[in-house]
Amino acid sequence: MAFAGWPAEALEFYEGLEADNTRSYWLAHREVYETQVRGPMDELLAELAPEFGEPKVFRPYRDVRFSKDKSPYKTAIAARLGDGYVQLSARGLAAGTGMYQMAPGQLERYRQAVAADVPGGELQRVVSAIRERGIEVHGREVLKTAPRGFPADHERIDLLRCKGLIAWQEWPAAAWLGTPEARQRVAGFLTAARPLAHWLADHVGPPAEAERRSR
Repeated sequence: MAFAGWPAEALEFYEGLEADNTRSYWLAHREVYETQVRGPMDELLAELAPEFGEPKVFRPYRDVRFSKDKSPYKTAIAARLGDGYVQLSARGLAAGTGMYQMAPGQLERYRQAVAADVPGGELQRVVSAIRERGIEVHGREVLKTAPRGFPADHERIDLLRCKGLIAWQEWPAAAWLGTPEARQRVAGFLTAARPLAHWLADHVGPPAEAERRSR
């Protein structure tokens, strides 16, 4: 079926799950999740995958082994789409791309590229262009001072202090969410933010562990 948006029942499902995050609630509303939440997400990903890459919907269950919060279920459905990320919750729709958390080797490559004139200047232009589209670009974790070995007055010190870099956009729930316009918003974001994903792929790349596994 063609993607037609998410019905109001999808948001109501997550409102209920936030209030009652229990196995009994989940089992009682499992069909709503499968048909009104997961179904539209699968349709959206199937339509966008040819342009943006392989999709993967994340599990709805939380990993509570090392968490004080033992709530068993995630209160949002999320999926990876190539280099991008899509999320639906009771509050609405969100999309992102970038590197949320860099491994030590990635962070070193990132900083060296940002500090260099050509790739660093390119990233600065990419970030500015994305922000001009009304999309946030920010670091997951930002140092208060310059990283060791880099001058505090570097012209791209704001980027050098980031330990991760993502583009992110949120759309509060409204009537459009139940229409194909939701697809247009996600596709528009991924297109606008694609240059950031490409820069990171070219100059940072995967963590060393992933590089070793691919050999």
